Amino acid sequence: MLVLAVLAAAGGLTWQLMRNGTESPDAAPTAAPAPSVTSPSVAPCPEPELSVAAAPEIEPLISEAAATLNPSGLRCPPVVVRAEEPAATATATAKERPGVWIPSSSAWLSVAAGAGGAYTVSGKPIGYSPVLIAAPEGITRLYAKDGKTAWTGLIKGATESTFPTITMPDPLKSTVGLLSVHAVHAATARTTKDSGIAQLRALTLRSRLEEANADPAELLDRMGRQTDATTAVYDIGLFPVLEQQLKAYQKVKHPISLAGVPPADGRVEADYPFAIRKGADKELAAQLRAAISKPAVAAAGFRAEPTAGVLRLPQSSGKLLGPAQQWANYRDLAFQVLLLIDSSGSMNEPITDRAGRSGTKASLLRQSGVSAAELFGDDTRIGMWYFGTAARNGPAHTEVVRYGPIAGVVDGQTRREALQARIGAYKPESSAGTPLYQAVLDGVETMRGEATPETASIVVVLTDGADGGTRFAMSNAAFLKKLAAGQDPAKPVSIIAVGYGPDANMSALTGMADATGGKAFAAENPADLASAVAQAFLAAHVVR
Repeated sequence: MLVLAVLAAAGGLTWQLMRNGTESPDAAPTAAPAPSVTSPSVAPCPEPELSVAAAPEIEPLISEAAATLNPSGLRCPPVVVRAEEPAATATATAKERPGVWIPSSSAWLSVAAGAGGAYTVSGKPIGYSPVLIAAPEGITRLYAKDGKTAWTGLIKGATESTFPTITMPDPLKSTVGLLSVHAVHAATARTTKDSGIAQLRALTLRSRLEEANADPAELLDRMGRQTDATTAVYDIGLFPVLEQQLKAYQKVKHPISLAGVPPADGRVEADYPFAIRKGADKELAAQLRAAISKPAVAAAGFRAEPTAGVLRLPQSSGKLLGPAQQWANYRDLAFQVLLLIDSSGSMNEPITDRAGRSGTKASLLRQSGVSAAELFGDDTRIGMWYFGTAARNGPAHTEVVRYGPIAGVVDGQTRREALQARIGAYKPESSAGTPLYQAVLDGVETMRGEATPETASIVVVLTDGADGGTRFAMSNAAFLKKLAAGQDPAKPVSIIAVGYGPDANMSALTGMADATGGKAFAAENPADLASAVAQAFLAAHVVR
């Protein structure tokens, strides 16, 4: 009865006392009971009136604002703020979703919406922070000129080994990574009208990364503990980071000073939307929003206004996450690759590319192939054959680049340069037949002899037709039987096949790929060749 009387007389007082974990201020002090396992001395806090998740770098600012809504210093405050990476919040369960969310990019709101977490944005973003390319000051000259750099410049420097090391975050876990991958693809898209070639160029940077899942905050912490500049350059090197994070690093005196430069060909920035979940306490959320002052935002290292010229992000989360997922799923593997390129007469057929330019299948292959040659890492071993012969007793294939380390020297140039030169000069043989099956069998057998447990052995086949027109012709059933007979589980060799044009025998290509744990891709429109090559390259990095 006493409890009922107190509840009736005091109304909400009991709730406040429970939140505070104390007795009424008017009550006489009493001795605290001895702690026990079954009766803890301090009751746990109930759920807060408003839960807030904020990106880690802005969480201190939001927590300071939330503290002003708890002037009495209650042990269980009405607003509780937690630091959480937006990727985690975006995929949280309904029970774990906060009432207010301040991610480091509005892009995460569409990701969350796709996972069933709908939020409504209140007003303008809290602040902004551009993505910069940071590195020890001593090597700034290598990648920046007149205070500017470029993502395409990073790609060029990576392929030419101008830079010691390039490091980036995982785009599926980090805002910096997500925005950077989007910017890289946007930058390469400006260099060509062929989306496939643009994709190949973007993937070139991914193939050259020293680390691809490094958190920017952890990189800054590692850099701050470095004492030797040379070690810092080769351990971490260049990496994208938020301007706000770099400012925080620069405020403290470190042995290694860092400089940051914005990429001119793909400016992106973090913004910090104030988003409210349906059912949250809107009045308390409004009070929290009002408590975040512009001077406090600036003092924390954020910009109060958006940066001019930044890229607009896709409204669709799929368009943003597609390249990010490709990037994140890429595996760094040591590769052994044999390229089998169809040089039969049909490759001289005229086509029109995506830009409306007239050419031949061969000319498009030359353009795509030169870009593809950049994708293979320096630890790759590679060779290239052409298959197609017009002579009655001609061979099934011809070696045009001798197999060996891609960085090794062949005929006075590196093997990578030799590949680019030979592909650039590619000229199919008129009236040549297509000994597809025999070339594949010989290629697989050759690569099986090179296979080792530590590497992925791949045969990449590019053809626009079907087997036939030569003394090596055989049925598909006979071919598959021979292919199966040569399999060795201890020395697996996968086939990645690209069917080029409407006449490619995709059934046969799919069969040989499936039989070896590989994949087949169709470029029915010859103008889609570069995209198919990009897909094949990705498949080679996720196969098995």
